[in-house]
Amino acid sequence: HQHRHGGRLPLRLLSRHQLRELHTRRPHCEPHRHLITEGRHENLWSVLGAHVRRDENGELIGTAFAVWAPNARNVSLICDINFWDRKTHPMIPLGSNGLWEIFIPDLAPGTKYKFAIEGRDGRWVDHADPMARQTEVPPLTASIVNESNYQWSDEAWLTERSMYQPWRSPVSIYEVHLGSWKPGLSYRELARDLSEYVLSQGFTHVEFLPVTEHPYSPSWGYQVTSYFAPTSRFGTPDDFRYLVDELHRQGIGVLLDWV
Repeated sequence: HQHRHGGRLPLRLLSRHQLRELHTRRPHCEPHRHLITEGRHENLWSVLGAHVRRDENGELIGTAFAVWAPNARNVSLICDINFWDRKTHPMIPLGSNGLWEIFIPDLAPGTKYKFAIEGRDGRWVDHADPMARQTEVPPLTASIVNESNYQWSDEAWLTERSMYQPWRSPVSIYEVHLGSWKPGLSYRELARDLSEYVLSQGFTHVEFLPVTEHPYSPSWGYQVTSYFAPTSRFGTPDDFRYLVDELHRQGIGVLLDWV
């Protein structure tokens, strides 16, 4: 029945390491709360959204959720494990600064979720997580708890970039919209075809038109709903990492349009 009591794991069951892990990354922790309140937090993705928590042995503890909803009367987490019932997991407000949080024990990566928000007018509206790392494939709109174990292999590129001198080195950028360049290709297929084309044409960089998740395909990504989730139309977040990794391995820089 612990899920119906705010989703909190009894503290007596947590180790000292688990308690420290849960506490230090919560948005109420200073300096997070202070910076968020002032609008100066430059790494919001690290404290808001959904974050999987594991103990020192890598065993799953659960998932922590946080969202900024300053005009909300109430906020609830709705997801697969509670049958999308907003009465099951009400979130906890952190003072009057608009931050809401909840920790759900044993909730694993792959779980679909949204935030149900009651506005000042008393209406409830279900929202995708603007800080989500992964989403359902549109036109579906749920966010997905994501955890990546991707192993990057672009060390040579990073070393070269650290010595880059923009006032001396040539730059030639190929701007591309992934959905229309070669329709139907996945991120991993694009890694092969796009790398070959860019190299054959002598470009040094590619610039992706917005790849963050958006509901309306003809908008070309200019109606963002999740700022840290690459669109799931072409694959998973790790598939997108593979695309960037392969471009880097081929000596090609990557620029992202941020909308």
